[in-house]
Amino acid sequence: MITLRTQFIVATALWLAAGSGFAGAEELLTLKLTAKGGRFYPETIEVPAGTRFKIIITNEGPGPEEFESDNPRREKVLGAGATSFLVFPALKPGVYPFYGEFHPETAKGRIVVK
Repeated sequence: MITLRTQFIVATALWLAAGSGFAGAEELLTLKLTAKGGRFYPETIEVPAGTRFKIIITNEGPGPEEFESDNPRREKVLGAGATSFLVFPALKPGVYPFYGEFHPETAKGRIVVK
């Protein structure tokens, strides 16, 4: 049997945990990228320096595509019609190229950090 004191302790712990999880939490910058016909749209993604961000990638096909970047090291394979995401760390100012593994000659892009 759970006592009233135990219920109070559990409720307090949950309340504190929820408060610490939401208080001061910043929303992650989210950008969209589409792979279609062996190309990425848009080809250039701009993000502010020192900010973590997420790229939601949708592959409109035809066929599979792989988002790949060497710096920072990120990759994601998507079948036609699939959507997924990648989270990137806060980056220093610069240009970070990415490409599509299945169409390396045409599926090219860059992340510009300012």
